[in-house]
Amino acid sequence: MEPSIPFVILMGIGVVFFGLICIILLCMAMSAICRSMGDKTPAPAPAAAAAPAAPAQQAIPNRQAMVAAIAVAVAEEMGTDPAGIRILSIKKL
Repeated sequence: MEPSIPFVILMGIGVVFFGLICIILLCMAMSAICRSMGDKTPAPAPAAAAAPAAPAQQAIPNRQAMVAAIAVAVAEEMGTDPAGIRILSIKKL
């Protein structure tokens, strides 16, 4: 005896939606657990002294050589000629 086509379709749709509802409930439970664990961490103490000032930016030695090396690396990655690449600014991260 073979099951009818509508029965198979309805069972498939039912299993999919049941699975999705289970995933949603698991996500909500994990979210609640993470939120409850996150509240127990102590707050950081306020800094008594101001943070030291950032050191002044130092001049980059051989800046043109560095710019050329960056342009060649970018051109190699893009598969183009380095002469077609213009680097407008370089910022230290």
